[in-house]
Amino acid sequence: MTYAAHHRDFVPYFPTFTGGNAVTNKAGVLRRIFDAIFESRQKQADRDIARFLARSGGRLTDDIEREITQRLLTGNWNPRQ
Repeated sequence: MTYAAHHRDFVPYFPTFTGGNAVTNKAGVLRRIFDAIFESRQKQADRDIARFLARSGGRLTDDIEREITQRLLTGNWNPRQ
């Protein structure tokens, strides 16, 4: 399977200050909305994959992994199939 890195996976390059006047960098409204949508879709995909695996015997074989990947990439995901 492939992996798309999320912005939280990276460590900031700039040093952080622990002084008294450090400004906290709060994410903007659009970033928080995007993160919420991303997390919601990720959780739904995880649930669909778990259901699919449970129906296929609970074992993750190469064939099952290939089928899950194909369905997720083409958008032809219907966990009931």
